[in-house]
Amino acid sequence: MPNMIVCVKQIADPEAPAGSFRVDESANQVVPAPGVSQVVSPFDEQAVEAALRIKDAHGGTITAISLGKNFVMDVIKKPLSMGGDELVLLQDPAFEGADSRSTAYALAMAIKKVGEYDVIFCGRQAADWDAGQVGSGIAEFLGIPSVTVAKKVEFVDGKVKVERITSDGYEVIEVSTPALITISNELGEPRYPKLKGIMAAAKKEVPTWTAQDIGADASQLGTAGARIKLLKVFQPVKEGKCEIIEGESPEEAAANLALKLREAKLL
Repeated sequence: MPNMIVCVKQIADPEAPAGSFRVDESANQVVPAPGVSQVVSPFDEQAVEAALRIKDAHGGTITAISLGKNFVMDVIKKPLSMGGDELVLLQDPAFEGADSRSTAYALAMAIKKVGEYDVIFCGRQAADWDAGQVGSGIAEFLGIPSVTVAKKVEFVDGKVKVERITSDGYEVIEVSTPALITISNELGEPRYPKLKGIMAAAKKEVPTWTAQDIGADASQLGTAGARIKLLKVFQPVKEGKCEIIEGESPEEAAANLALKLREAKLL
């Protein structure tokens, strides 16, 4: 029976209107309005679903890991309410200011602490920054193979068979375990938690690990371990200009419009 790990992230609801967010230019941060709810990144929910489908077919265990702060327990426990077995939270000031690299390092160290695993699942990208780098980074730190943007994952004869999205369809890849797979939205909709699962998740004790707990090198965490320098976060300015084309008759107005379009080299 496979032991599976799923990395999940709590984010501000990506479906919230753009006007619900503001940019703190002094801190180079996007700040959601107080009313914006927190959710598990939708791609990560699909990663949980991929693990659950394997558990349905072959049994096994699923441990979810999330790195962040100010966790909303009803939100971050969703992998448990969907059918996961364990959840571990990584929360420490040392993790703050992380980029994709230092986030991947922290998650990789936590996975080592969890112990034996066959497959690690991640969403293809987080639905807030959309970088799509953490999954591959974890695989690199752990020294295991990875397959990205998977739409279907199966266990076959002790190996993992993956249907991977390409620009003109998909390709089938077989990889030995342990391995890391990033899941794309083509997998399909994740299952909705049932009442029994929600109640069980509410009672579940969730450990919180610090940098010291996972034996991490402080120089590789958070801002200290980041390799990306964020120069500026800003909201783009959208400007529009409207010009009314007139004429003595519809025909003349049409001719004037054609001239304007030609001057603009659109005709």
